[in-house]
Amino acid sequence: MRIVVAMSGGVDSSAAACLLKEQGHEVIGLFMRNGVHSEREGGKGCCTIEDSRDAQLVASHLGMPFYAVNFEHEFGKLIDYFIDEYNHGRTPNPCVMCNRMLKFGHLLNFAKELEAEAVATGHYARLEEKAGRTAVRRGVDFDKDQSYVLFNLTQAQLSAVSFPIGNLKKGEVRDLAKRAGLHLHNKHESQDICFVPEGDYRKVLKERAPDSFTPGAVIDENGKEVGRHEGIQLYTIGQRKGLGVAVGEPRYVTKLNVLTNTVHIGPSDDLYCSEFSVSKTNWVTIKQPDGPQRCGVQIRYHHDPADATVEVTGKSTARIIFDEPQKSVTPGQAAVFYQGDYILGGGWIDGFGNA
Repeated sequence: MRIVVAMSGGVDSSAAACLLKEQGHEVIGLFMRNGVHSEREGGKGCCTIEDSRDAQLVASHLGMPFYAVNFEHEFGKLIDYFIDEYNHGRTPNPCVMCNRMLKFGHLLNFAKELEAEAVATGHYARLEEKAGRTAVRRGVDFDKDQSYVLFNLTQAQLSAVSFPIGNLKKGEVRDLAKRAGLHLHNKHESQDICFVPEGDYRKVLKERAPDSFTPGAVIDENGKEVGRHEGIQLYTIGQRKGLGVAVGEPRYVTKLNVLTNTVHIGPSDDLYCSEFSVSKTNWVTIKQPDGPQRCGVQIRYHHDPADATVEVTGKSTARIIFDEPQKSVTPGQAAVFYQGDYILGGGWIDGFGNA
């Protein structure tokens, strides 16, 4: 097969390219330029000039064609989504949106122009044909598993996707890269959001949407104003630091009310939630079910799925009811439904109620 590999300049995507070459595929490397430049020395983002160079060196070492494509305009739309979510009191998940819009959206279209049959990435996840559908499974390395950020892919996208390292653990990936003579086999992990290379999302918001910040009240659990904030965009559910409020006991952000422009705080117990709703649901391993589904629901990237019942409430909506209340259910984040290591589906967290 002719396969385009999205190369970030890291060890995972490089190892994915190496594996596909070893399997006899015709592999083309592609690096996505996002137009964002970091001022921080040694930043841990991806898509930098140094990353582009590393990806090109790997492609050259493996004897692969290599393209660096300017996706600045497309990344601009992703950043617009990022800012808009914060402006609406939600905490965005740009990695999920990037996968659907860019890596398996625009990049997949580019691959078709090259007459490639698939796009491969260095995600730690696995694909499997199940009951006539393409199912997404967790990667073998549960510590590195990235299936959560793939819940939003359509069946059409999944049919043209490959995750070559999904059956490997991180140490095995580094060993593979070392055996292949790749210079970056010990390269550090990318930690930051790719268009937030300085590691401070608030700086991005202030630079790109400076007029969107409106000061307002900080309200405690008794409805009393206990402080002022400079803009709800600077806060997220569960936040403790930077509240500018001293009440003698730890307080956390429990709610962001866009209509009243207020930040609500309370004790840790107020962060627990038994039930919430999701919208824009996407069903992966199964078609949208007719009845309730028992599964584990993961509400953020680093969260152990909690036992719950998922009830479909509409064409693209559902209600999640936890067996035990969970902490910091955050509007704007993804809720992904698992049965074992298979993704049933998922949706975007909307409203929620405290336990």
